[in-house]
Amino acid sequence: MKGRKWIYILIALMAGFLLPFYVGPYPLGIMTNVFTYMALGLSWDMMLRAGQLSFGTSGFFGLGGYTALLTTLYLGLDPLLSIFVGGIFSALVAFVLGYIILRLRGIYFAITTLALAGVFTVIARNLHDFTGGPEGKILPTTIFDGNPTYIYWLTFSIALGTILVSELFQRTKIRFAITAMRNDEITAQSSGIDIFKYLLFVFVITSAIQGIVGGAYAQQYGFVSPESTFSSNFLLLPIAMCLTGGIYSTLGPIIGSIILGILSEYLKLRFPYGHLLIYGIIIVVIVLLMPRGILGFLKSFRYRFSKGGETG
Repeated sequence: MKGRKWIYILIALMAGFLLPFYVGPYPLGIMTNVFTYMALGLSWDMMLRAGQLSFGTSGFFGLGGYTALLTTLYLGLDPLLSIFVGGIFSALVAFVLGYIILRLRGIYFAITTLALAGVFTVIARNLHDFTGGPEGKILPTTIFDGNPTYIYWLTFSIALGTILVSELFQRTKIRFAITAMRNDEITAQSSGIDIFKYLLFVFVITSAIQGIVGGAYAQQYGFVSPESTFSSNFLLLPIAMCLTGGIYSTLGPIIGSIILGILSEYLKLRFPYGHLLIYGIIIVVIVLLMPRGILGFLKSFRYRFSKGGETG
């Protein structure tokens, strides 16, 4: 079974890498968006696995986007390198803020992280000479000169890297620590787990991923502005995809991002004036009927089927 699993993974990787050779720019653009939200969803879910509901995704996404674009514009930094600089800067900001806000728990932590995007937006709007103010900044050219194949490979690589980080969280001792923290912090602390250290580590890593994704997005379009770069879409859509696919896992957000990412494009074409309403209704229905997400539903169905087979 393990050997077959690795074969499936290899086939999926090869299919993902070779896709640009078989489809046109439009499908590549759809998959580029899917991989963008997939990486954001996985990073949000990794923080949730540690027991903390974070709403700071769009804030660190925008921070990475601004950093990447401004370092290219003012310092002449290579666009590809600037993306990782955006991730590093987001991680540094998360490290500093983490010492303050990670003392909070539950709804207090969630509200505080939700305010981050608003704070960053106000700063970007008021630094007119540096950030361009409300109008934002534009690059002379986009990364790879707008080549959709190279941009696809870039976002595919970032999503793949995020998947690897998520799997490390699932398959190393980090998993036992963050799961114990999520279930009962007092018990975890009495077992010798340094809760603050692990929370800070996860917060910094996930913020770095969000900054890298934001940097890639900014370089892809060659533009940043307070409203668009710190948009709540980069928070709400990844959360919806995680809830749809299934939380506390790597596969769940992947499933959710692929299904909802492709579905949203289909709805835009079929219902250009009402696609958001239909999209929202579909998400609500899925969450109500399958509270553990699609992955949880499939696991439950497989368990019942196997038990039924044994009984028969």
